[in-house]
Amino acid sequence: MERSGDGQWRPLVAALANDRVREVFARLTLGADADTALESPSPSRRRHVVETLRRAGLITDDLRADGDAFARLLASAPATPRPAGVERYLARDGRLAGYPSSPNERRELLTVLARRVLRPGEVLDEHGINERLAALTDDVAVLRRYLVDHELVERTRSGTAYALVAEPPPSE
Repeated sequence: MERSGDGQWRPLVAALANDRVREVFARLTLGADADTALESPSPSRRRHVVETLRRAGLITDDLRADGDAFARLLASAPATPRPAGVERYLARDGRLAGYPSSPNERRELLTVLARRVLRPGEVLDEHGINERLAALTDDVAVLRRYLVDHELVERTRSGTAYALVAEPPPSE
């Protein structure tokens, strides 16, 4: 199997995508000896199957299944860092994936979202804020309600205008 680069998985996946190769690997994995596992393909096909399995790192030199190939492949992949803080509640595309159960975390998440949707001093009508919220969630009404209820976004009594709640000046 390739030992470097991002393409380490390709030979392994290619091998398992081939029905004949996958069948031979399965037989070897289940304990069949090489002669039994390779009895159905023609001699030229056998050579191809064995070479494909070797290139993928799925068999040893003595033609036994090497189940550790998967562990090696996983170990060679870079670890993907897990998001921390409120980022845990956002999908990779920045859309809202869920709400925290912790009130403090929920408020922190809503604060981040409010600042993504509105700039200080900006006023939007309902259609405008809904359009921006739609980029973050499918349930625009719930998110808009949370932003208002948490006093991060204020709206007119008529519900026709929305703006960020002004931050209080720092106390001295």
